[in-house]
This record gives sequence, C-alpha cells and structure tokens, in this order.
Amino acid sequence: MQETTLVLAILLGAGFAVAKLGQLLRLPSVTGYILAGLVLGPSGLALVTEDAIGSNLEHFTQIALMLIAFGIGEHLDIKSLRHSIKSVGSIALAETSGAFFFVAIGTFFLAMATEVGQPDWQISNYVVLALLLGAVSVATAPATTLHVMRELKAAGPLTTILMAVVAVDDGLAIMMFGMAVSTARHMVGVDGGSFLTGFLSCMFEIFGSLFLGVLTGLAIDFIVNKLRRQSEMLTVGLALLLLCGEGARHFGLSPLLAGMAAGFTIVNRDYRDVRIFRALNTFEPPIYVLFFTLAGAQLHLSALALAGWLGLLYFFLRVFGKIIGAYTGARLTDATTSIQRYLGLALVPQAGVAIGLIFLIQSDPDLAVFSSIVTPVVLAGVVISELVGPICARFAVEQAGEAAGRGRESAFPDLSEQANNATVWNSRDFHIVPWSWEQLQQPQSTTGFVLFGTAHGATAPGLARMATLFAHYYGALPLSVQVQTSELATKNGYEVDDPLVNHSKVLKEIDSLGYQMVSEVVLAEDVASGILASSRKHKTWSIVLGYPLNGSGRGFQQVVESVAQKALCPVIVVRFSGVLHTERILVPIVSSNDLNSVSEVINSLSGIGQHRVTLLRLMSSNVSDHELVLTERKMFSWAKKEKLISHVHCQAIATDSRQETILHESCQHDLLVMSASESQWFKRIFFGSLADGVAQECKRPMLIVYRPRS
Repeated sequence: MQETTLVLAILLGAGFAVAKLGQLLRLPSVTGYILAGLVLGPSGLALVTEDAIGSNLEHFTQIALMLIAFGIGEHLDIKSLRHSIKSVGSIALAETSGAFFFVAIGTFFLAMATEVGQPDWQISNYVVLALLLGAVSVATAPATTLHVMRELKAAGPLTTILMAVVAVDDGLAIMMFGMAVSTARHMVGVDGGSFLTGFLSCMFEIFGSLFLGVLTGLAIDFIVNKLRRQSEMLTVGLALLLLCGEGARHFGLSPLLAGMAAGFTIVNRDYRDVRIFRALNTFEPPIYVLFFTLAGAQLHLSALALAGWLGLLYFFLRVFGKIIGAYTGARLTDATTSIQRYLGLALVPQAGVAIGLIFLIQSDPDLAVFSSIVTPVVLAGVVISELVGPICARFAVEQAGEAAGRGRESAFPDLSEQANNATVWNSRDFHIVPWSWEQLQQPQSTTGFVLFGTAHGATAPGLARMATLFAHYYGALPLSVQVQTSELATKNGYEVDDPLVNHSKVLKEIDSLGYQMVSEVVLAEDVASGILASSRKHKTWSIVLGYPLNGSGRGFQQVVESVAQKALCPVIVVRFSGVLHTERILVPIVSSNDLNSVSEVINSLSGIGQHRVTLLRLMSSNVSDHELVLTERKMFSWAKKEKLISHVHCQAIATDSRQETILHESCQHDLLVMSASESQWFKRIFFGSLADGVAQECKRPMLIVYRPRS
C-alpha cells in the first residue's frame, strides 16, 4: 500500500488490536505494536512498503521521538535525584562500560575465529570492527522504556533511577561512538581522524544539543505559564518542540538530547508548572502506536540470517554487560537491593539511537567496509531487543514492586473559567483592617530592633504593623528607617513620599498595637546602602521592606536583591494587595529548607490573636498517597517541635503546577508567606522564582522571606 491515509489506518488498527491480544498474555503494549508492524512490513505480509515507511511517514517518527525525549526529561527532577545522583552516575558509567567491553571483546574473538570480513583483514581491522560494535551497543531505547513505565504507571526508586540512567545513556552513547569512530579512522590510516578531533566533535554535539534544549524549555515555560487552556498549551508546546527538533537536525545536533534538556529545564523550574506534559500526554497515544508499529515494520528478519552467530553473540553480550555493569554500579553506591537486581534487565531494549549510529557508519566512506558487517549484526540485536526488551523491562518493574502505581489527575480544577469570572483587585485599592485584637504588651527591656522602611505613605502603616508583630516575637522594638538621598527620586522610578506624613501614619499604627516607635533618618548614596548601614549600626533581628503600590517594581527589586545579598539577618518583603488581614495564613513550601526559612515568621504571627496557619507542601503529581501521608506526618512533627500544633494545619498535595495550586488555595486565605528563591541572577534565570511568579498574580498580601547567606 502506498496511500498514506490508508497505511495510517491499518497501522493504528493493527497495532491496537495486537497490543490488546498481547495484554492477554501479559505482554507490554509496545511489544504488540512492534509485532503488528513486523507482520505488516516487508518481513511479513508486505502490506506496508519501504517507500511508505521512509518518505511518507518519517515525520511521525520525528514527532514521536521529540515527545519521547521531552517526556524523559520530566523524570530528571534535580531535587528527586539529589540523593541518588552518585548512584545514577556510577550505574550509567558501569553499565555502558560493561556493554562496550563485553561486546567489543566477545565480537573481536568470534569475528577472528569465524574469519568474518575480507580475506586480507589483519588484527587491526578486527579491532576496529569490535570498537564500532561496542560503541553502538551502549545505546538503549528510551522510547520503549518510557512507554512501558507509563503503561505500568510505575513509580519508585527503581523507576526514578532507570529514567535518569536512560537519559544519561544517550549522551554517553554519542560520546563513546564519536571517540570510537575517530579511533577507527585513525587505525585504518585516514588523515584527519585524530582522537582530539572526534572528541571535540562529540562535545559540540552534546553541549550544543543541551544548550538548544535549555533555550526551548525556557521558551515553553515562559509562554505556557501564562496560558490557562490545555488546548493552547498543547499547540504552543508542540510547535516549539518540533522547532527544536528541526533546529537540532539542521545544525547536526541530537534531537533526543535537545528534547530531554527541554523537559529537564521545565521540570526543574521553581514554578514547576508541568501542565505542558499532561497536555502532550493527551496527544501522544496515537503517535506512539504509529511510532512503534513503524519501528516493527522497519525490522528485517533477514538481518538475523545475515548476522548469524555474531548477531546472537552481540545481543547476549550486550544484555550481559548491561546487567553486570548496572549491578556493579549499584552495589558500589549501596543502592537498594531491587535496583541492584533488576535495573540491568530494564536496560535491555535497544532501537532508535543504535539504528541512527549504524547509519552514520554507512555514510562514512572510510568505514564502508565495516558497515556491511556492523549493520546486520546491530539490526539483529535490535530485532531481538525490541521483542524481548519490553518484557524484561516489565518484569524488572513488577519484581521491584513499583508497577500499577496510581495515576493522578491534577490536584486542582481547571481555573480557566474562574480566571475569566474572577474579580480583579487593583493594588491601589489596598487598605488595612484596623487592629481589633488586644493590644500587645511591650516588654520592659528590649533587645534590638526590627527595621522597616517608610518611603511610601500608602504602605508605611502596613509595614509598621508587620514589623511590630515581628518585634514582639523577638522582644525588640520596631525601627522606622527613612533613607535620604538627592538622587533617590530619579533612580529606577523608586519614588519617596513626604516623610512627615509617613511618620504620622506609622506612629498612629504602632501606637494602636501598644508599642512605641523608634525612628531614624539615614543619609546614603542609595536606598540599599542606607538600610544596610542602619542594620549594621543596631542589633537587627530582621528587615521589613514593602513593595511600592505605585511606580516601577524594577528599582525596588534591585534594592531587595542588594539588601538580601549583604544583610546579616532575614529580609522580609511585603507585597500589598487588597486588604491586609492576617487571620488565615497560607505557607506554601517545596522543601524542608522552605520551612526553616519561614519558621520565625510563622512563630511571630501564630502567637498573636487568632491566627490559623496552613502548611501546604507541594509535591510532584506522580507521588503515591503513602508519600503524601508520610510528608504530612513530617510536617506535623515539625509543628509539634515548634509548639504550633494548635495553630497549624498540615497538608501535602500532588500538583502539576505549583503556581496555579497556590493561587487556587490563596482564595481561602488572607495572607501568603513564602520563602524566596536563589538571588543569583543565573539561577533565577534558569530556575525562575516561584515566589515572584505568585506575587505577580496573587490577589492577597504576601510576605516573601529572604534568608541571610551562610
């Protein structure tokens, strides 16, 4: 058949039907897809021709590869892998080295014994053949592995390590292949085939691919974060991913590595908005069926006959090397028993990358004499690996007890309608609820101060209240700091109101809380220098700054970053919006470090009046219910240690989008308290800032806490 539409219908229908039949025998769906393609392709009924596979359907393969690579990147969460990064590196190096050396040594001796190759071949020719086969054997099949994991809804240590190792494998495969080709060309006497040239070429491909992927990930994250409809996310995300793939191919880079880097970038942003992955998941199933069915149609059983014993040895030595290498790497790093026993089995699949590498050998005229042997041997290994590999991967995950993990929907509803119907707050309408609780008792002897700025009349009373509440916790006094500089009004749009009017408002607010105010005027070149000078002059527990309601936020952000980098105490930035009321407080946290950062603020507020604090732990959408329960228990233990049991409610929630979840939960609270992200510009550009993102969209007052650098 040549008609593309008819071929698509046959491939989809046959792939689905055979996969369903395979499930009755407990075979992975991907094995069914490949078998269906094998039956329909040239090695079977020949209903799907080579022309249809190559020219008409190639773009479906390219789309699928980008989606697969992007999906693997989702599993490379730095925080999740932080404790296992040593294991990932050791296992990846051990299993790739194991496959390379076992295949290279074994095929070298068998090739010499059976006199494969041309009559005039010498030992050096067999060494070159062995190097090429060893380098190709390193590659795995990320598509097959990812599909099996998703079908089983696998989750756990083995799954996490497996996806990270598979991602690392392709980078190592490209690097080892490049060095092997350079060595081979040098051994056959080709000029320009130096080891250094090959190494630099590999580094360009690897780092160029990663750079392109990071740029794509940042672009997707920037745009998708501003969208609400899943259809819009799907359209934009798919367009940018395909553009990334075509760009990689145009510049001679690796689309797989670029796609992984894009997914890696998004999942490690501070926002952690992974809705784009969920949107693409709805688009993937028919593309995946086509991809694997086409892969099966491209398999030629004749390769098994051509390869003979060398092909079988290649397959078994590669599997043996992967299993022994993975076990050794896991054992050296004290990985869990399940990882030691079963990870190697899950690395059996081999397909796309390996086929791409043998095409590179075929296109190199200096190595053409070797391609006639390498091609059938590797294809024979791929045929067996693609049929047996998914079964091995499934067996490994099931034996490790990580199969049949519960899928999880988004932890919050679609907010598109709510966003359209929501009342829009104007920050200029901000006002303070008068203090209605009992006045605070100022201690007879105080130790130190809590500094706060009074540059803006609209925010000065709010800052005074927050500073007084913090001062009460520390047994200190609120200190009003007015920085005077002639250039202040013209720098970065950071304007100052009448200090006398501000002083009167602040004095009245602090007096209503039962405290006395101390004030100070500081002469300085800029606002940041003045605040820092005052904090170093006095014993300062914390510095409270308020985002201006009017004027540019850019100048203020520069002040905050400058103060936060140099201050010896916490810096608390207050962003005002709507009504300043502190009875119901929401504290979103991503890690235990966030709890440590905001602990003093929580203690300050919870000990006054009738404050109620909700600790909201934001976790990945694929975590189990058991992990959620354990996390809530840990937070409860922390609250008990801090003597906050009567004031704090602990909740762990799995979410696809941290920012959207916080915004949704904030509707039920009066005040948000968040820990600030890294202030270094590079980390903020790459990882972003969850607190800043929430502050731009939230319609509630916020406290953003910057901890001093240790």
